[in-house]
Amino acid sequence: MVMGAMADRANGMERESMKKPRMVVFDYGNTLIAELGYNSFRGAEAVMRRVTANPLGLTVEQVHSFTDDLYAELSAKVKTAGIELSNIGFQRLAYEYLRLEFSLSGEELERVWWDGCSPGAYMPHVREMLAYLRENGFRAGIISNASISGASMKARIETFFPEHPFEFIMSSCDYILRKPSRMLFELALRKADLPADEVWFCGDSILADIPGAASAGIFPVWYDDITMPNPFRPPAGVTSEEARLRIYDWLELIDILRKL
Repeated sequence: MVMGAMADRANGMERESMKKPRMVVFDYGNTLIAELGYNSFRGAEAVMRRVTANPLGLTVEQVHSFTDDLYAELSAKVKTAGIELSNIGFQRLAYEYLRLEFSLSGEELERVWWDGCSPGAYMPHVREMLAYLRENGFRAGIISNASISGASMKARIETFFPEHPFEFIMSSCDYILRKPSRMLFELALRKADLPADEVWFCGDSILADIPGAASAGIFPVWYDDITMPNPFRPPAGVTSEEARLRIYDWLELIDILRKL
């Protein structure tokens, strides 16, 4: 394929040095699923449609302003420390403080908010790529930096990819630490019961995904689809020396694995 040749030129590495993996682990956002048109106000609207008690008579605008400001304040503090904020815990704090009541569980309320903010969209050719992995016996898992719980993420993944058997879906908010923490990647290896040299990790972040995978000895693949909007894409000209492979389309991964 032409895409495969592009990958070779972009990475400047010898194909012979790559080892065929038994498992490919992925990031979630902007890697498997895009959060297109993310809008936290729509999330607040969706939540307020499910409120059962609002004694302060708060408007959507008031709730959105309060929760957005509070989340920004708390998130900045914990992320600086390499720690993830739990959205379920955050919602409990914010909504109880505002005296809002709901008949939904914390997980259900989280999904209402998330679906309101962004229902998600497939990354280009992701289904073809996963089908190739599935049909050729490659195992798969997910490690994501997210305040969304692993249970909610699993529900969304199963909606988008009901046919694909991800062995584990790790959301950082369930494990306290954020990527690039080596411990998260080592935990994934323990879940898979595989040595690091038999696993590849594919992600879009050269600050979280690539150094984290590399620190655990996992083969790091930088997925950099420049056709899709990505607020976390590095500035033009900024690259990663730790990335062993850089691809721009999931069809490239298929081509590379076929040749291995």
